[in-house]
Amino acid sequence: MKTTTLLYFTTTFFAFLGSYFFNLGADNAEQYLAVVSAVLIDGFFGVWAGTKVEGFQTKRALKVLTTLFTWILLLTGILLIEKGFQGTAWLSETICAPFILFQLISALKNAERAGLIKNELLTVLLSKIDKHKTVK
Repeated sequence: MKTTTLLYFTTTFFAFLGSYFFNLGADNAEQYLAVVSAVLIDGFFGVWAGTKVEGFQTKRALKVLTTLFTWILLLTGILLIEKGFQGTAWLSETICAPFILFQLISALKNAERAGLIKNELLTVLLSKIDKHKTVK
């Protein structure tokens, strides 16, 4: 009887956690997709550029997965804080938006290193991204 009761409560607990995180992910799917796509795009171009320069390195390719896993965990923690405390809805935008911007800039630089875009185009794109720094 004790085993059945323990199994019931354990199953119920994990079902609750699974449904909670499923709903969290479904409610914020766009944010998760933005983080995942930014990391994977940068990683794809980074591996491509690295392969052209120094050959394929498994360690660098696995770093993409480490970065992806880390940012998914960070985003999950941030969203849990936002859900748990009123007035913290700005956290995910404040923390994740700069990260996504830096990942996209890195993807552009890696695409240029891989020979997919020209250096002149990269310079124009980066100057348009940095334009806010020169506004007085």
